[in-house]
Amino acid sequence: MAALATLPPLPPQFKSIQHHLRTAQEHDKRDPVVAYYCRLYAMQTGMKIDSKTPECRKFLSRLMDQLEALKKQLGDNEAITQEIVGSAHLENYALKMFLYADNEDRAGRFHKNMIKSFYTASLLIDVITVFGELTDENVKHRKYARWKATYIHNCLKNGETPQAGPVGIEEDNVDVEENEDAGATSLPTQPLQPSSSTYDPSNMPSSGYTGIQIPPGAHAPANTPAEVPHSTGVTSNTIQPTPQTIPAIDPALFSTVSQGDIRLTPEDFTRAQKYCKYAGSALQYEDVGTAVQNLQKALKLLTTGRE
Repeated sequence: MAALATLPPLPPQFKSIQHHLRTAQEHDKRDPVVAYYCRLYAMQTGMKIDSKTPECRKFLSRLMDQLEALKKQLGDNEAITQEIVGSAHLENYALKMFLYADNEDRAGRFHKNMIKSFYTASLLIDVITVFGELTDENVKHRKYARWKATYIHNCLKNGETPQAGPVGIEEDNVDVEENEDAGATSLPTQPLQPSSSTYDPSNMPSSGYTGIQIPPGAHAPANTPAEVPHSTGVTSNTIQPTPQTIPAIDPALFSTVSQGDIRLTPEDFTRAQKYCKYAGSALQYEDVGTAVQNLQKALKLLTTGRE
């Protein structure tokens, strides 16, 4: 991919999008689609913040040039030309990164790479808003990922061993500030304390990401940030991929034919198309389980009129 034009210095007004732009740069070669939408999010957000002062106008103009160049380079990519495919691609990528970090956390393997994965997942969920409002599950995943990055980063920085897995979030206390260090975040002014009401992502519906079914313990994505974990003073075991859980296939689907009295609505066709797109996106990450589940959903909907 051809090199993109360099952006001018980031205006202070745009501090809130600096990490999204950094994520875009990190993905220019790793996943250009992700890089494109990170810049699109930054562009849309920057326009809302300040599009009038000269330095902001200059920055946004150069960012627009980058977007146009990327769109031209990716012109034949369905994830760019079709929003439904782009949305599925981005959601699947963000959730894979979240699950990688969550699996490392629950296994007690604390390192800079997993902190960055948590934080990057939260940034990518921000980016999903270019397609519309976030689902409640997306919002909860974003809050948990950003808080976890904060908590673990500060524990390691202070020489403390983090508590693995969900330890509870005081809802009114989650106010993280962005920090240049480690691409993560800094702790809120008041330390978070375990509460009686713990937030556990594993208790959330598996269909939290717009119908994409992800089995617990999914393997780390191929596109997880590849930097080498730094020494943290905390023992870290060798990362081993977790075997994928392949869902059982309903035998009835093999012999199912559409009933003559089934009348599918335009919305049914749209949902079936989404399931097929999600399956295709999952296969890009070699996630057979997710692909099979979504294809079964599409087939059942088309042959029975029900999900």
